[in-house]
Amino acid sequence: MSLFETEKRSQLQAALPLGARMRPQSLEEFVGQEHFLGEGKLLRRLLRADRLGSVIFYGPPGTGKTTLALILAKETRSCFRQLSAVASGVKELRDLLNEARYRLESSGQKTLLFIDEIHRFNRAQQDVLLPEVEAGIVTLVGATTENPFFAITGPLLSRSRVFQFEPLTGEQIKLILRRAIADSERGLGKYNIQIDEEALDYLAATCDGDARRALAALEIGVLSCNEPTIHVTRKLAEESVQHRIVQYDRQGDRHYDTISALIKSIRGSDPDAALYWLVLMLEGGEDFRFLARRLVILASEDIGNADPMALVIAVATAQACELVGLPECQLNLAQAVTYLACAPKSNAAAKGLWEAQDDVRHNRIVPIPVHLQDASYAGARRLGRGEGYRYPHDDPQGIAPQEYLGIDRIYYRPVDRGFEKELAKRLEEIRTRLKSSQTGKKRQPSADKPFESRNNR
Repeated sequence: MSLFETEKRSQLQAALPLGARMRPQSLEEFVGQEHFLGEGKLLRRLLRADRLGSVIFYGPPGTGKTTLALILAKETRSCFRQLSAVASGVKELRDLLNEARYRLESSGQKTLLFIDEIHRFNRAQQDVLLPEVEAGIVTLVGATTENPFFAITGPLLSRSRVFQFEPLTGEQIKLILRRAIADSERGLGKYNIQIDEEALDYLAATCDGDARRALAALEIGVLSCNEPTIHVTRKLAEESVQHRIVQYDRQGDRHYDTISALIKSIRGSDPDAALYWLVLMLEGGEDFRFLARRLVILASEDIGNADPMALVIAVATAQACELVGLPECQLNLAQAVTYLACAPKSNAAAKGLWEAQDDVRHNRIVPIPVHLQDASYAGARRLGRGEGYRYPHDDPQGIAPQEYLGIDRIYYRPVDRGFEKELAKRLEEIRTRLKSSQTGKKRQPSADKPFESRNNR
């Protein structure tokens, strides 16, 4: 290599951000993902057996997906080729596959094809990979932040192993930061750096398991100081991070998982957890209208008549959010979330609805009793419509004993909590009064077996 080329390479290396310069070069340097990369775990066993095959790396940013792909190419002595699904199309993909076939035929060397953001490829583009993956022409390593079971086609998934990457722990992030401070060749070792443990803790906590973010903040803090000895304090770390960006995708897994956590926390009567998930979604840019709608649904599904005010508050919250908008409507949402979490819970009304739906959808439709049919039009009496109907307001108790359904069913069974406890007493009196018109009939629950709960929706 000429002096000019060496200098050029050195300049390119210096221009790289710290995260790229500190990229691990071997499995021994790699930090994290011990659940599949540790000693005796699946991926390491596949490497030792030289049976890597095609894999999908699924996980959040900054956890080492690209880095591990580069290391795998070294470990398997394969030629590394990379594509971004965002910027590449079928032509570029076919060119690389043809190149890989020629390389294997001419020299016997395999190709490791790394496709970043593979979920961005449509079905047709993913299908282009199938023959070469099937034949072993390329070892595919696809990286995605999206759930592969939704984003990757079935045929491609069936030919690949899925490895899920976890966010790095705080201790793992601190290990990476210390390495960067000590490394004089690739890291910041040429500077005289003293870093407080509080600063390390702060960077490790705010990066959310993303090593790139932590290294970027450290580099900013160090390069922004001109002193001979650079003292990285917590304050300097905070100034280097500035506004924290919450990793949240309104269209992906994180959206569905977080709203599930919010709903289940409210259903489980934990206002503290509910507030946390609410704030996480709002900080991530979630639509406040979506949150308000879900609270209105929850008020009826999980609280119901145990606290009738729950629905009133949820609807008022939705209206208030429309009226004031962000950021002030966060206060309305917080009030609603804490009230709903603390309210007594009952899904009796919801279960009654689901049981009635099951009857209507799967059993014979019940004829409307004649005395309940509309008798307001000319000729109705000639057809016998409405004959025998008893007007409840004419009864001293306001309950006219008569048949209203025609089959023996009990859909609504109030729980012994909140206002529904009072409703249960009232309903017992009502049903006793109504039974007197049914000549010994007794209403039965709508199913022979307990209705399956939907509490895990």
